[in-house]
Amino acid sequence: MNPSRMHWTQLLSTQRFQRQGGQIIPQAGGDADAMAGLRTEFHVDHDRVVFSRAFRRLGRKTQVHPLASHDHTHNRLTHSVEVSCVGRSLGNRVGAMLQAGGQLPAGYTPFDIGSVVQVACLAHDIGNPPFGHTGEDALRDWFRQPAHAHYLHGLSEAERCDVQTYEGNAHGLRMVATLEMYADSGGMRLTSAALGSLVKYPWTALGSPRDGKFNIYCAELPYFEAAAEALGLIRLGERRWARHPLSYLMEAADDICYAIVDLEDATEIGILHELEFEKLMSPLIDPARVWSADSPQQRCAAMRGAVVGRCVNEVADRFMAHHDDLLTGQFPAKDLIAVCRAEVRDVLIAAKELASQKIYRHRTKLVTEVAAYPCLAALLDAVMPAVHARVSHGELSPRQQIQLGLLQDVQIGEHDTPYTAYLRVLDWIGAMTDNAAATLAREISGVGIL
Repeated sequence: MNPSRMHWTQLLSTQRFQRQGGQIIPQAGGDADAMAGLRTEFHVDHDRVVFSRAFRRLGRKTQVHPLASHDHTHNRLTHSVEVSCVGRSLGNRVGAMLQAGGQLPAGYTPFDIGSVVQVACLAHDIGNPPFGHTGEDALRDWFRQPAHAHYLHGLSEAERCDVQTYEGNAHGLRMVATLEMYADSGGMRLTSAALGSLVKYPWTALGSPRDGKFNIYCAELPYFEAAAEALGLIRLGERRWARHPLSYLMEAADDICYAIVDLEDATEIGILHELEFEKLMSPLIDPARVWSADSPQQRCAAMRGAVVGRCVNEVADRFMAHHDDLLTGQFPAKDLIAVCRAEVRDVLIAAKELASQKIYRHRTKLVTEVAAYPCLAALLDAVMPAVHARVSHGELSPRQQIQLGLLQDVQIGEHDTPYTAYLRVLDWIGAMTDNAAATLAREISGVGIL
């Protein structure tokens, strides 16, 4: 096959991988239900994500409104489920067009494309730490402070970049490839197709070409290399690949949902008036349509549904218009939204701008974001000296021995390097819900101990 072009026969690979004796090897055999025709391999992927502890914890993690008390406000779990629905629709539509054009490999249906994108969408936020993007910044800030530089002595440049740059996308890959299900033995062992579609930034921190975002820690690099080989992803450098085409559909589904649904949430809790929402959505709504609803909230929901439908159709069409560019790794834009027709692109951009002005800078959100820094710093302050002493083979003080007990199920063994030990600490904090992190930080502060 042409190494400068990706092919659907490989891009839809159902090959799974496992870790064994430090090596990444193909998993032999398949799921019994899949082999019996009761589920496809991609349905197996779907179920593994849904039944994971990491996915369940998303129900108590911030989407936009931290620790919101309103019952209808989205959290990361409901957001991920809705993104997966939009992603499935995008994938089904693209799959049907691939089939109509004779480009869908034999043995696959349009619904397989939809299922792959759905799995990627379900898992796209699975690596988010407490307090969302602010939590990422807080964890990075702690490791980048000069007072903590001694913890990084002896780490390679690549390892240091990983530790100093908690990245939710990279931790998402770590969740599915290392931490969940078969821990340290291949994680969920998802199909290569689902794994590739999940990875929006297929490079490491050192290989990052834009915005500093990346999807691959050094610890998961061999695992992703095996999947990339199975998928036939175009290699662009030592630690960097071209994106799987379906990752663009996952990204678009996320963009559509947070641009539109975040505003719908804002109308629910009174930050945004429903007339502002309607005015923003109006370019994508049929003016001849009669909207009958019992409440402003139902009216907003009906408009949201219509707009999402328009966006799905447009994004799928743009995917097919740029099909060859996507398969050669030469897609000319940042994302699929950027190449949509003006009326769709402008509404989504305007929605993000309005959210930035009226939602993301709202006082309730700012207060919690400010508090996230000392909260997560308190957790790192409590455990990092003890972890550092353990991996440096130093003598632990009585206090440090107690502090290691906070890590609960996390085992820092004698074979752990500082790099692997620090990742385990980040795994521990990253897995916490907003409530769990805030509660533990308050408890260990000593405030209110009696």
